[in-house]
Amino acid sequence: MSNKNNNLVEELFQAGAHIGHKTNRVHPKAKKYIYTIQNGVSIIDLVKTAELLEKAKQFAKDLGQEKKKLLVVVTKRLNSVYTQELCQKYGIPHITMKWPAGLLTNFEMISKNVKKLKQMREDKDKGEWNKFVKHEQTNLNKLLVRLNKFYGGLENLEKLPDALFVIDIRKEKNAVEESREFNIPVIAVVDTNVNPDIIQYPIPANDDSITSIQFFMNQIIETYATALK
Repeated sequence: MSNKNNNLVEELFQAGAHIGHKTNRVHPKAKKYIYTIQNGVSIIDLVKTAELLEKAKQFAKDLGQEKKKLLVVVTKRLNSVYTQELCQKYGIPHITMKWPAGLLTNFEMISKNVKKLKQMREDKDKGEWNKFVKHEQTNLNKLLVRLNKFYGGLENLEKLPDALFVIDIRKEKNAVEESREFNIPVIAVVDTNVNPDIIQYPIPANDDSITSIQFFMNQIIETYATALK
């Protein structure tokens, strides 16, 4: 193993990426990424994680260089603010609340909601709401907040995404299922409790630890964003 990979494995270890699930929750197809079992807990083989992370980063880099759209899907509450800030920094479409049902299968309707959000924000900024009485303005504001909550991260998504980056495919099963319908490739951090074979670019690792999740988000998103320039 090269020094570069040695260093990456060490970084992965420090991030806590090696800690999987208890053996009674291990998916049979995830066993190939398990190095050993300690105290009934699966320990992920970080050498394999490092190899697959490099493959995923190369794919993310290619996406960026080709100016293709990556949609980031991370709805775990502990990471929602971090995800928003990182994606907003680079102008990358993202979902940090619940996956909007039919985002890909009914993209036209979702796009209408995004356009409505943009128009409402524009009208408010121009002072066009001033013509309404106070309770009407309050209702408009409530609607704006709601639309922003669910669709604010999609303002840069003018067409179907070319790829998804997902943390926790069990939690985001709807996103994964819809992407499979449209043959949209997925990069995902896959823990030992899921089937990694349904993902084109799986990264076997802990998807519950904040440090592990943020490590992979930085690796993939910054690789993509750098290539976009």
